[in-house]
Amino acid sequence: MTSLFASLDNSDLAVLNVIATYWGIDVTLVEPDKMARVMSEAMLTDDRAAAAWDRLTDEQRGALQTLIGSNNKMPLLMFERLHGEIRKMGRGQIERQDPLNNPTSSAEALFYRGLIYEGFEQSPAGARAIVYVPSDLVNVLPTHKTSYDDLPDLPQSPQILDDIQILPIEDEDLLGEIHYADTSIVDDMVTLLAYFQIYSGDVVDGALAAEDFTAIQAHLINDDPARLTFLFEVGISAELFEVVDSIVRPRRAETKRWLESTRSQQLKALADAWKESTIYRDLWHVSGLRPEPGGWGYHPTAGRIAICKFLSEHVPQQHWWDIDDFIMAIKHIEPDFQRNHYESWYIRNDRGEYLNGFESWDAVEGALLEFYLMCPLHWLGMVDLGENAAHLNAYGRAFVNGQPFPQPPEEPEPITVNPDGTLLISRRVSRMDRFQAMRFTTWVSAATNMSPYVYKLSQAGIRQAAEQGINLGHIQAFLKRVMEVEELPATLNRLLQNWQSAPQAQVTIEPMIVLRATSPETLDFIMSTPNLRRFCGSRLGPMAVAVLQDQWRGLQDALAEHGIEVTVMGTL
Repeated sequence: MTSLFASLDNSDLAVLNVIATYWGIDVTLVEPDKMARVMSEAMLTDDRAAAAWDRLTDEQRGALQTLIGSNNKMPLLMFERLHGEIRKMGRGQIERQDPLNNPTSSAEALFYRGLIYEGFEQSPAGARAIVYVPSDLVNVLPTHKTSYDDLPDLPQSPQILDDIQILPIEDEDLLGEIHYADTSIVDDMVTLLAYFQIYSGDVVDGALAAEDFTAIQAHLINDDPARLTFLFEVGISAELFEVVDSIVRPRRAETKRWLESTRSQQLKALADAWKESTIYRDLWHVSGLRPEPGGWGYHPTAGRIAICKFLSEHVPQQHWWDIDDFIMAIKHIEPDFQRNHYESWYIRNDRGEYLNGFESWDAVEGALLEFYLMCPLHWLGMVDLGENAAHLNAYGRAFVNGQPFPQPPEEPEPITVNPDGTLLISRRVSRMDRFQAMRFTTWVSAATNMSPYVYKLSQAGIRQAAEQGINLGHIQAFLKRVMEVEELPATLNRLLQNWQSAPQAQVTIEPMIVLRATSPETLDFIMSTPNLRRFCGSRLGPMAVAVLQDQWRGLQDALAEHGIEVTVMGTL
């Protein structure tokens, strides 16, 4: 902590004169550049320190004790909320306002008495203003002469609040419907990686293109759009895939390494990527908040570091606890965890109103803390949720306490390959094997709690594989390995051979309207008459022709003009 001499040396000359008056130090003949040295030597004597202490009011001593009890420093915003504002004055204003004898707050009284000073420190949210007591001055102040028992009711000090613990919820009937966290985010990340491997993806205005977004959603276990956005941006942060010239592609080595890891390791990699991500900006995803673009000091990692610290220190590690209680405790313990300046952030609510000042804390910081619990920490399989209640599971406790993740044993299940070429892949199947199978199959359906993923061997899948450099031999080798056979069943092998050798032609099936004539001559007349032929498609025989889907009424009217009677069969 900065010494008293350095603190005085950084102070304005007009403020030094006020401090000297309070401490009874005659600086009339002292040169300005020597004032800090003369004053610090005088102020650090026991007698002068005791006299300065005794002249304080009980309220002022209580404010100073609060600061000393917080390791001699505190964020300026917090101290001013507890003990009032400190007005910064020049010589003329000091002469008019006389803050030494007429302070507007306990904080201002301590400042102009030379007992507290302002400085800056680095926090996860950036540089922030602090108020502090020089450590050498603390050593000579007779703080033992006053106890908290002798003081009037004052705001509870941060030192006391630092020890607060959120009470556990004992009655589980109060939890309502419980949503247990799971690790399905790992499975859905495999789907993203396979999609980008096969089709790549487009990025438009910094977000995954709507067409790709919709296509991926259909194959996720959890198709929540907010979660997919989170998954995409955390995947980039984890360096599993990258965006080059607005095209998304997997990073080969990183993808292979991640796919071959255990589920626990995969989950931790995603959790660590979120904690350190500057790509995913949580505040932009909080319901009801409309942050404006601009460089106004938002550091996405600051809030995540803070929530981990809060969860590590202030909630029951093995029990459920109330989310509202947790948020209110943080408001008292460390409200400035995200914003150091409550007037410089440009955030609107849904009504378009700016959320400025500390009075907006619940709407911004409170909502952000709730978002962390309800979304990222729950999506990442670490926080179980009840009705306004939360619980850290084993992964969550490890994450917030900076400990290794649990490594539960994995018992991989084999892929089931049916004779018709259908592959059934449970979530217990190796993620690498599912990723490989997805590259040469048609995707039918995603897994649920009760059913596996369903993929289908098909000619389209064979072509899709060929475009990735995967040939029939690779596919056969993969199927033999997962089926644990030396030779594939004849029916399956025949399907693969037929699909590989089938012509690369396509057909379409579509509804058709057919005109049938009563004689070849009638149809010849229709096809040779321009204002009748224009309604027709291909001739289907001597007495039948296809009619364009949306043209049959026009043809009916044109035929009537030529005296040809039309009978409509069925409902068109």
